Amino acid sequence: MNLTTVKPGPDTVIRHYCESLFFAAHLHQDAISVMDMGSGAGFPGIPLAVLKPNWRVTLVESGQRKSVFLRESTRHLQNVSVVADRMENVSAQADWLVARAVEPREVLHNIPRLAQNIGLMIGEDDFSSIRDDSQIAWAEPVRLPWGDRRLCVYGNCST
Repeated sequence: MNLTTVKPGPDTVIRHYCESLFFAAHLHQDAISVMDMGSGAGFPGIPLAVLKPNWRVTLVESGQRKSVFLRESTRHLQNVSVVADRMENVSAQADWLVARAVEPREVLHNIPRLAQNIGLMIGEDDFSSIRDDSQIAWAEPVRLPWGDRRLCVYGNCST
């Protein structure tokens, strides 16, 4: 369905599933609610929901074709819901906002309106550009073990 830019093969497993599960393993809370902004093909949201069935995961995706795919692919996951809208139009709240392939400043713009905590899978350069945002108290970044200068960063609203 052409939902991602990564071509099928070993890179797909690492780039989508392994990275999403690694990211989820570093969210240290139980029974939380998570909103995956710009969920696309469901990463990291769907692996999060499978790994942590007691979490409530909302996949937010504005693309209609992708939203239909997400609804169909998660219909047997009781802890997943799909919102077909742009993140600035979402009114629900969660404990965490997470994102992977979304401009980090767009996600930050929705803190603390949608959540007090944020988790991003981003490149080192992207993190350098947002690290000094006084609105977020960032924990030490966690490097993804598969190279590529990519990080998992977690923070909470300090205002």
